[in-house]
Amino acid sequence: VQLQASGGGLVQAGGSLRLSCAASGRTFSRDSMGWFRQAPGKEREFVASARWSGGSTYYADSVKGRFTISRDNAGNTVYLQMNSLKPEDTAVYYCAAALGPTMIRSRYDINYWGQGTQVTVSS
Repeated sequence: VQLQASGGGLVQAGGSLRLSCAASGRTFSRDSMGWFRQAPGKEREFVASARWSGGSTYYADSVKGRFTISRDNAGNTVYLQMNSLKPEDTAVYYCAAALGPTMIRSRYDINYWGQGTQVTVSS
């Protein structure tokens, strides 16, 4: 199983980026997928999760109202639309998947991790 994340980059504060994560090797259409991030010197933290295409979503308070998570109809690609970006959003962003319908809320829920993609927000 592989989770391939893309879409990171450098953006000014107030700007937007869209991250994508494509899964291969297994279908996650009935499982939960999500995003985490890790800034230098900090622990990896939860950002957002979605159960399956059109299913319920859950966000960390720090990104609520600015970030939107979504999944494609097949359920094997997850997106993170990030608007109104702030310098404190700077981190390596990781996509993740958890087997089963339980909503992802912490890194302890994760069965599969993708490689990270760097997001840097300049002030």
